[in-house]
Amino acid sequence: MTLLVVGLGNPGPEYARNRHNIGFMAADELVRRHSFGPWRAKFQGQLAEGTIGGDKVLVLKPMTYMNLSGQSAAAAARFLKIPVDDVVVLHDELDIVPGRLKVKRGGGAGGHNGLKSIDSHLGQTYRRVRLGIGHPGDRDLVSGYVLHDFAKADEAWLTPLLDAVAAAFPMLVAGDDAGFMTRVAHLTAPPRPKKEKPAAAAPAPEPRDSTAQPGGSLAEALRAAMTGNKKE
Repeated sequence: MTLLVVGLGNPGPEYARNRHNIGFMAADELVRRHSFGPWRAKFQGQLAEGTIGGDKVLVLKPMTYMNLSGQSAAAAARFLKIPVDDVVVLHDELDIVPGRLKVKRGGGAGGHNGLKSIDSHLGQTYRRVRLGIGHPGDRDLVSGYVLHDFAKADEAWLTPLLDAVAAAFPMLVAGDDAGFMTRVAHLTAPPRPKKEKPAAAAPAPEPRDSTAQPGGSLAEALRAAMTGNKKE
């Protein structure tokens, strides 16, 4: 089986760290983690080839800008004779909280222009890896939000998510979508706080001799010595 993985984003350094480009970021990490061949200009995009779990995997980053992503994806799929069911698209998802993901086959584009373009060129039965980036809270703010760079604070979840996607990807290649999602959730879960050991109980004080006099034997010896040395 040959799998075509399409990461969505916009080309150029000015877009490289945008929230809309998390699909490109995931594609880059996938290629790096699994030691794919170099990126080559092909099919109106950048293409890298490798194997994962014994299966051939092609990773494509369309260079057509987001709204025309389907042109590049369709050119690759048709030339390589890869059926749409063997296409996986990595993309940003507003309706999933940051750091989480879901895998879905088919369905609508949900307002995502890159998915709309792929739908129009390939149909809808491809698998989508929906990478959560959160929602700005107002639909009028969406365009500026997705085309803005990730904040520094986002690195706390962004890097672990990209690492987990690449590490667990063999399960997705094997068709185990549920296992892939579970594995990513496990890899990105915050560490559990360590349980503190209970403090050791202080030793009980030894019982005092109720017949002992204040000062003790040392004080009595000192008084006796002073009395013996006193001149009459």
